[in-house]
Amino acid sequence: MIGRRAFVAASVLTLLEAYSQSSWAQSPWKGYYATGTTQRAVRFAGSDGAMLAGTLLLPRWSELQKVPGVVLIAGSGPTDRDGNNPLVPERIDLLKQIAELLAAAGIASLRYDKRGIGGSTPRPTDSLEEQERFFAWDNFVGDVATAHRELLRHDEIKPYATALLGHSEGGLLALAAAGPLSAKAMGSRKLHGLVLAATPGRPLADIVRAQIARGAPSLVEPADRTMNTIMTSGRVPAGLPREQQALFPPYAGPFLQSGLAFDPAKALAALDLACLILQGAADHQVVPMVDVQPLIDALGQRNGPGEAVIVASVSHNLKRVTGPSDPGFAGPVAPAVADKLTSWLRPLLGA
Repeated sequence: MIGRRAFVAASVLTLLEAYSQSSWAQSPWKGYYATGTTQRAVRFAGSDGAMLAGTLLLPRWSELQKVPGVVLIAGSGPTDRDGNNPLVPERIDLLKQIAELLAAAGIASLRYDKRGIGGSTPRPTDSLEEQERFFAWDNFVGDVATAHRELLRHDEIKPYATALLGHSEGGLLALAAAGPLSAKAMGSRKLHGLVLAATPGRPLADIVRAQIARGAPSLVEPADRTMNTIMTSGRVPAGLPREQQALFPPYAGPFLQSGLAFDPAKALAALDLACLILQGAADHQVVPMVDVQPLIDALGQRNGPGEAVIVASVSHNLKRVTGPSDPGFAGPVAPAVADKLTSWLRPLLGA
């Protein structure tokens, strides 16, 4: 007959064994760890009074031990926290997929709806001046910094092991925010890493000009005049023809004045932050190597560690493509991209 104490012990062991079979897995870098994720909805103050809505995705391991964290920054246009854009017919889910990849590698992430999108403060409907101020470049850069502060606010996050990951235009915002966030004066809460995914290395004005030249060469000259006016005055000219209105919406003057002139290679060269450049060889928007080479060159001008990886048959959205006509919207993140991302971040952040 089993005594009560022995029976209780046996029952506990049985429960632990069952739990270990269903909820724990072996990791080559951390012995045994709890699998699965914990998702948390967050709201936090952005720049200039905006409120930003986001998702904190934590590996279950964070219930036992603090984990590194990464802020994910979406690309241009009305792209939400998951990486989806209503102007694109297919569901992309790029940032959601990256968040899940990171969580499986023991790294938390915070992704958020940009101002004016999704659950964040909507676009103002009053004066043009209000809209211009709301969408100013400095506010988007400031939102990256406040998202990093929000990430650090959560007890599960190691304050000395954080990074930014920006996709496309989000990489430009990450570069603009990274300098102050990586400053030594911030001590143990400073930024430790930067991932630039499908991010241009030339100023945005050059990228826009090249994209127009590939699709509508006759518009290059009038678009050049418009960009010159914006960079000089900070205002979008009134009465633009319809073919330019999508590129240069009326409220985007202050954003474009700074964004078009921002030099990403120069910004990267000034950082000693560890940096990974991830680029698809089949990217039709940020074209290798013309658009990316300046960033790669900048890596060699720095004291900090850096690596650039160009992955064959991978699109702007880091998905596998089957041929020249495949836009690479659907499907999972390309395995080679996923492997490089996690294998680079794990040792950097101590995951």
